[in-house]
Amino acid sequence: MAWQDGEQIQQCLEAVFNQILTTRMRDMPVLNPVLAVRALGFNRYNADWAGVLITPWFMNLLLLPGGQSPWLTQAPGSKFAQVFPYGSFEFTVADEAELGRYAQCSLFSPMFQFADQAAAVVAAESALQALLAGPAPRAISRRDLLRGNLVRP
Repeated sequence: MAWQDGEQIQQCLEAVFNQILTTRMRDMPVLNPVLAVRALGFNRYNADWAGVLITPWFMNLLLLPGGQSPWLTQAPGSKFAQVFPYGSFEFTVADEAELGRYAQCSLFSPMFQFADQAAAVVAAESALQALLAGPAPRAISRRDLLRGNLVRP
């Protein structure tokens, strides 16, 4: 699929994953019932579109391909490293009929630590901001990144 802008990506991701929620994920015990599907922050990053997808069962950093994405020809299930200003993260290539090829990096799964949608959105926005902000002053775990714990103890 040729992505035009972040709004198109947001609408498409939310429609596809809401459909998955009501079909394949219906009644699954890993769902946090207070959460909803939400895509946010999708902007160009190098050859790709990067953002976060929140669902009741996971929060993932996603890459959707631009015209020259080097990972686009990789098979679903294969992994590659993507470098951001914050550091390098491992992504897994995935494919969904309505979306085509995309890559995902798990931030949270399952999602039971979030009391409400607002808390999940704050975590997603914080993760994106930190990811694109630049190098951290010390080695920081993914959990610290998501919690905004970027200061030395």
